[in-house]
Amino acid sequence: MDEQERYEAGLAVRRQVLGEAHVERSLQARTEFTTEFQEFITRTAWGTVWTREGLPRHTRSLLTIVMMVALGHDEEFKLHIRAARNNGVTPEEIKEALLQAAIYCGVPAANHAFALAKPILEEQAAER
Repeated sequence: MDEQERYEAGLAVRRQVLGEAHVERSLQARTEFTTEFQEFITRTAWGTVWTREGLPRHTRSLLTIVMMVALGHDEEFKLHIRAARNNGVTPEEIKEALLQAAIYCGVPAANHAFALAKPILEEQAAER
């Protein structure tokens, strides 16, 4: 797969996982300064890793959520809570992942993650 094909594959997965609206906002917000970074993450994260068959997207979502807890990246965490539901992850599975994070990432980090995830999951439940 060449770089353009990897970008296209990544863009398709990115749209499926994060949602069309989010990806469109990201693409429209590109500037001369940020374009190369957007292309890099689309090609590398989405076109190289998320397209691999070794793990289902469901599992990749749970792993990503827990890594965002560990690293304290709140905005990415919230983005991936929303995205996880697109990958079939249930609120119960998110809760279990956050409980696991409490043990290995620390209770304060998991407490904060529960607080961030709660309104998102409630909003999604109301929309369903």
